[in-house]
Amino acid sequence: MKELDWKNLSFGYIQTDYNVRCAYHDGKWGEIEISSDPNINMSMAATCLHYGQEAFEGLKAYRCPDGKVRMFRIEENAARLQSTCRGLVMPELPTELFTEMLKKVVRLNERFIPPYESGATLYVRPLLIGTTAQVGVHPAKDYLFVVFVTPVGPYFKGGFSTTPYVVTRDYDRSAPLGTGCYKVGGNYAASLRANQWAHEQGYSCEFYLDAKEKKYIDECGAANFFGIKENKYVTPLSTSILPSVTNKSLMQLAEDLGMTVERRQIPIEELETFEEAGACGTAAVISPIERIDDPETGKSYVFAKDGKPGPISTRLYHKLLDIQYGREADVHGWTTVVID
Repeated sequence: MKELDWKNLSFGYIQTDYNVRCAYHDGKWGEIEISSDPNINMSMAATCLHYGQEAFEGLKAYRCPDGKVRMFRIEENAARLQSTCRGLVMPELPTELFTEMLKKVVRLNERFIPPYESGATLYVRPLLIGTTAQVGVHPAKDYLFVVFVTPVGPYFKGGFSTTPYVVTRDYDRSAPLGTGCYKVGGNYAASLRANQWAHEQGYSCEFYLDAKEKKYIDECGAANFFGIKENKYVTPLSTSILPSVTNKSLMQLAEDLGMTVERRQIPIEELETFEEAGACGTAAVISPIERIDDPETGKSYVFAKDGKPGPISTRLYHKLLDIQYGREADVHGWTTVVID
């Protein structure tokens, strides 16, 4: 392998040595298979290609200062995938099988785990697809679960730094009773046009309001939103928002710090009362928001006048990273040692 420039990796795809697979056929999951082939052979009539029976997850493996490799809240990702399976009428993957396959793929690709303090991590992508060849809208009978990994750098080039967002009312990421609460490719496809528009306007990401009334904060592109004010951590409650494992963890850490956590509808006008704001998810952990511009009203909600992340966002960011890297006691039992 050509030596990778660990400190300058982008958040993209680099082919690694192995992936692991498991097929579902005749009503049961088969044996785990190890493959060095990055390709999947399937019918052009596979249900995942025509009717969207596709789901995925995203996790990271961290090389820690004590020499161990840890993963974060594997069981939460397994539970979220199971929820998605129920929503898309796919067979649920048992937590034990999910966990075993994730551990195996990380160990098989150990040489691709970036060094500690490089700023890079090993991104782990579990993918579940319907593979039955059929023309007709009904669930597949056959499925393939694949887990692959790739070393990645920071999601945003600037790392933990503030960026501007822009409100969009012309596009919806998902409907209130649709698939927004599931991690499926269709949600991301629905966001591509709005994201392109935001980038063309000079913003890092688009900012969605609820699809029904356009009154309440929904999501920040592909991430959950949170706001900080009066020692409160406030995040939207909505049926169209993906339940972020990172956001769930930050809510717990905020409570650990003595903050009050509120999950509720947030009117867009309330943005002007927040002292800090951020987007959160596995890829970026926390992306502090500099400001949110609303083209329709002409308002600009500013959260970082000096361009620097706020003190509470900064503290939460480093506290979560310290747990993920094993630098702080894991009092909630969130991490799993994959390589000792």
